[in-house]
Amino acid sequence: MATLVSVNVGLPADVSWHGRTVRTGVWKRPVTGARMVRRLNIDGDGQGDLAGHGGEMRAVLVYQLDSYRYWARELGRDDLRPGHFGENFTVDGLSDDEVCVGDRYRIGGAVFEVTQPRVTCYRVGLRLGEPRMAALLVAHRRPGFYFRVIEEGEVQAGQEVVKVASGPEAMSVREMDGLLYLPGHSRERVERALKIPALSPGWQASMRALLDQEGDGSGSAPASGNAGLTGAAAPPPAWQGFRPLTVTGVRLESSSVLSLTLAAPDGAPLPAALPGQFVTAKLRPTPDAAPLVRSYSLSGEPGTGVYRISVKREPHGVASAYLHAHAAVGGELQVAAPRGTFRLVAGAGPVALISVGVGATPVLAMLHALARSGSAREVWWLHGARNGAEHPFAVESRELLAALPRGVCRIFYSRPGEGDRQGVDYTDEGRFTPARVAGLGLPSDTDAYVCGPQGFMDDLTAALTEAGLDPSRVHTELFGAGAGITPGISAPAAARTPHQPAGEPGAGPEVVFARSGLTVRWQPDRASLLELAEACDVPVRWSCRTGVCHTCELAMLSGAVAYSPDPVEPPAEGNVLICCSVPAKDTDGVVLDL
Repeated sequence: MATLVSVNVGLPADVSWHGRTVRTGVWKRPVTGARMVRRLNIDGDGQGDLAGHGGEMRAVLVYQLDSYRYWARELGRDDLRPGHFGENFTVDGLSDDEVCVGDRYRIGGAVFEVTQPRVTCYRVGLRLGEPRMAALLVAHRRPGFYFRVIEEGEVQAGQEVVKVASGPEAMSVREMDGLLYLPGHSRERVERALKIPALSPGWQASMRALLDQEGDGSGSAPASGNAGLTGAAAPPPAWQGFRPLTVTGVRLESSSVLSLTLAAPDGAPLPAALPGQFVTAKLRPTPDAAPLVRSYSLSGEPGTGVYRISVKREPHGVASAYLHAHAAVGGELQVAAPRGTFRLVAGAGPVALISVGVGATPVLAMLHALARSGSAREVWWLHGARNGAEHPFAVESRELLAALPRGVCRIFYSRPGEGDRQGVDYTDEGRFTPARVAGLGLPSDTDAYVCGPQGFMDDLTAALTEAGLDPSRVHTELFGAGAGITPGISAPAAARTPHQPAGEPGAGPEVVFARSGLTVRWQPDRASLLELAEACDVPVRWSCRTGVCHTCELAMLSGAVAYSPDPVEPPAEGNVLICCSVPAKDTDGVVLDL
């Protein structure tokens, strides 16, 4: 019979870490006597980061005495006591290969249900003084697990843990953890996992992403990597690094948007891109200037053997100003292969292609694909512009919509020009707001693809969700650097512009942060590319910092890296995990989509 050995609680506190302050509740200490367990917490307990821990499905964390003994031997430690692994319940028994997701247990006056394995997080390593701990828990198959509280009640150390029900599919915590984090994602086992109602929504979403990765309906090469961790997957890039492409066409689409058609210098067809993907170009305005690296969505019809990019001239944009002033037929650009997970997914339900300004570029490629296939889907084209002079692709999009049997078009002009005709050039006057989009009555099974400023996309996602769309059906694409994910660490009050790191310039290979427009020299005293990015105030996303969770995974446009430690599962082909990698010794430089 399993036993509850210790009940451990702790409230969030600020902890100093690498010159920053982390808000965390990982420090748990044993308590004596009975404690009330409620739906979200044990009395006296709390979590510092509710995005990654806590909540109804992760109310109580459980870890086993047997694993304590294992880690004491493995790490050479004699100081490990209940609560050291951040758990609320230290138990004797209930091993990860015995307990199954969906199992129910009674302890004292409360009943619990197993919902998922432990979340991989750097803070358990912070607590133990072992930075590798998140990766070790997965690699050694000893994660621990979470309880959901089915019946509230009092518990205390010394009580028996009584199993009262078995979960369907008999999938152990160890098996579930390995299914997501380790290589080899069997479709049969993923489908079994999705038959377990108790599995937490986050893990269900990861399992669905793994199924989608195996067959996304695009007809392209199978995606590599782990979509269960990254949320989406794309086929491997058609080529590595940058290659020269010839400018074969230049066209002004509006007062501020210029399109360039690009082809292979030998005339051979370029590999087909998926509708919605982007390419990255390397520009050198003068021979002695540092290269500018910029990403541009592909706006033309996919699969024609050529690419089209469309560039908006920004008031202070060095790269866009250079292209608008100097791009000409016969010129050359260095271009990386198409990439990106923002892409049209096959299906039969309604589609909404929503954009403002030059954000029309990726969704226009989707409109091309739908029109070329003669799609019978209901297709909504929703676009906002200031007026006709600043409305790119107006004629092109109307012609494509005319080819669709169920096309719906709404064009919003915030300040129509004198020659703009309502009912011809635009349908609605006024600002293109999320509230107006939500009020159009999109069907609840619509897949919405949204491109525009971050604030607009955030507000529109919320509005569409409130209007009845499932959040998983709202797909967004951001130009420029995205918001960071730094668990437990507050974002600065004001965003800092990326800059050169403090101290003497590095002497290593160039590291280019493409979306941030920054090129720096590698500093050998940095432990990882992630650390270098943080030193430059480049927005980054991470959680485990040891190559497990893939939160930091991003496209490596050129170059090579070395890993230390090796990731538990490699990233997708053409991608990199920046939390545990450095530029390879023999590389001239690394270009990151960051």
